[in-house]
Amino acid sequence: MPKITDIAPYKGSTVKVELEDCEPLFLNSEVVYSANIKKGMDIPQAAVDQLIHDNDLRKARERGLYLMDYGDNTYVQLFGKLRRNYSEDICYEVCDKLAEIGVINDRRYAENLARRLVEVKLMGRYRAVNDMKQKGLPKSLIDEALEPYADGYRERLRQLIEKKYMSKLDYEDRNRKVTASLVRYGYSFDDIRAVLKEIEEEIG
Repeated sequence: MPKITDIAPYKGSTVKVELEDCEPLFLNSEVVYSANIKKGMDIPQAAVDQLIHDNDLRKARERGLYLMDYGDNTYVQLFGKLRRNYSEDICYEVCDKLAEIGVINDRRYAENLARRLVEVKLMGRYRAVNDMKQKGLPKSLIDEALEPYADGYRERLRQLIEKKYMSKLDYEDRNRKVTASLVRYGYSFDDIRAVLKEIEEEIG
C-alpha cells in the first residue's frame, strides 16, 4: 500500500500528489479535498483508482458542459466527442447525468433540427430523416419531430422550386436534372412530378 509523501499545489487548480514508489498524481484540488487525503497517509490501490476516476469524471463533465454551452448536442453526439479522451464508463456517467438534469435533451434537439431542416432548408422528409439519423437521434423522436410537417411537403417543394429552380425549367434535359436535385433534397418522385406538372400547367 503506497504512502502519500507530499501534496502540493502544481498549476492553477491542479494539485500534485506524490506517492511512495509510484508515479505522482495530478488531480483537481476539489477532488483532493473531497477525498480527504493527507500527507503521510497510506492509501490502497482502490482508493488511488477512485481518485483517478473522480478526476477524469470531473474533467469530462466540465468538457461536456462546455460543448453543450458552445452548441446543442444529442446524447450520441456528446458521447462520441467525449469518448475521444475518456473511457466509455466515464462518458456514460457524464452523459446520463447531463440528460437527467436536462442539459442533454434529445427531444428538444430533434424539434429544433426538424424545424431548421424542413422550414428553413426546405428539405423533404427522406432527407430530413437521414440527416436526423446521422445526429444519433432515435427513430421515435425523428418521427415525432417531423409529424407537424407531414401535410406540407408539396407546398414546401413548390417554394424550393420557385426559389432555386424556376430558371432551369426550360427544356426536358434540364427538368431531369432538376428532378434529380430535388430527389437529393429528400422529396419523392410522385411529389416532384405533381408539383412540376402543376407549375408547367400554370406557365402554359
